[in-house]
Amino acid sequence: MNKIHEATQEYLKKDIPDFDTGDTLVVSVLVREGNKERVQNFEGVVIGRKAGKSLDATFTVRKISNGVGVERTFQTHSPLIGSIKVKRKGLVKQSK
Repeated sequence: MNKIHEATQEYLKKDIPDFDTGDTLVVSVLVREGNKERVQNFEGVVIGRKAGKSLDATFTVRKISNGVGVERTFQTHSPLIGSIKVKRKGLVKQSK
């Protein structure tokens, strides 16, 4: 287990802010359409986190778009995530 931890250390991002369930985030995601690339912001409330600080850590963000709820799960250490900004802290008793 220690060798796996050492091998994945170089792929972990260092600039991830401290956030938890209930916080409002702005996640900048790199979107590829054909041969073009652009950055798209996804702003919403964190409804869950998994796997802590390992390479397979994920978090789920929910937003309301045109009256319809949209949930998206992000890999925390993915190279497609440009930045994560905490817009507002929230108080919750239980996730989901």
